[in-house]
Amino acid sequence: MHKRILFLSKGERDSSTRYRALQYFPYFKTAGWQPQHTTISGGVLPIINALISAKKSDVVVLLRKSLPFPILWLLRKASKNLVFDFDDAIFCNSDGSYSQTRMNRFIKTATMCDHIFAGNAYLAQEAKKYNSAVTIVPTSVDSNKYVLPRQNKPGKTVLVWIGSSSTRKYLEQALPFLEKASLTVPSLQLDVIADFELKSQLLVINNIAWSESSEALALSKADIGIAPMPETGWTKGKCALKVLQYMAAGLPVISSKSGVNAYVVEDGVNGYLVSDDVQWSEKIALLSKDKQNLEEMGIAGIRRVKSEFDIEVVFQKLLSVLTNLK
Repeated sequence: MHKRILFLSKGERDSSTRYRALQYFPYFKTAGWQPQHTTISGGVLPIINALISAKKSDVVVLLRKSLPFPILWLLRKASKNLVFDFDDAIFCNSDGSYSQTRMNRFIKTATMCDHIFAGNAYLAQEAKKYNSAVTIVPTSVDSNKYVLPRQNKPGKTVLVWIGSSSTRKYLEQALPFLEKASLTVPSLQLDVIADFELKSQLLVINNIAWSESSEALALSKADIGIAPMPETGWTKGKCALKVLQYMAAGLPVISSKSGVNAYVVEDGVNGYLVSDDVQWSEKIALLSKDKQNLEEMGIAGIRRVKSEFDIEVVFQKLLSVLTNLK
């Protein structure tokens, strides 16, 4: 008899839903599970539907969302096994400042669940304060999706940033030193794959509307992936998705030395970790002049993803825990 697993989230378009639930559905089916996703946001009706579906499921996974206590209590009652999965520091504000409301909801959720999947070690450490049953399950990517022929443009060095409006501020904060780098690398171009457009008077920017079906192709046209990000309580909870996408596409990465990025990027092996504006300019210039090093770092990045962050590797870790829930 197939086991039923229900994922509850705020919506299918949310990146956490796509990367920590939906992309695993074919693997769950192959393993003999019946996966289902239901939205638990938008009013009373979605909540009622979620509770009804939960009663019919063997495992319920609450994705990234902490609920008001009455709803959480009802979900706990309806669920045979309740798992909380989170890949952001949802216990604080998005600027990293403390939030009593968010922390209270997080504590209640962590306490009432049977198991917790945390996206990185920092999140796991926080969760273990309230529940000992915690497993680090990193965000994964399907490496095969990004294996496309390189489409580099001769004479150009194309940086790429992929993201959304929620992380736009990090790119805007980085724009001044990217513009500065363009003064020493005249052929520099920045491709922005997002749901917004960025403009600059000094740097050539190519804005590309993000779509799930075309993101791999867009990455194949770049030379270097960039991941600027400050170190805050919020960013420490980030799970390096864009860095993993860059690496899977065979791109060396230049990243701020912060959060999980500093773990995924091995400085000097598959990219560079930088701490200030000067280092950003230096590393961009260095890679633009050394194409052999650029290619070798890209290959090292692919190996890094396949060994620890590939979808098949992470799914087996996920499945092992779920299978052993009582």
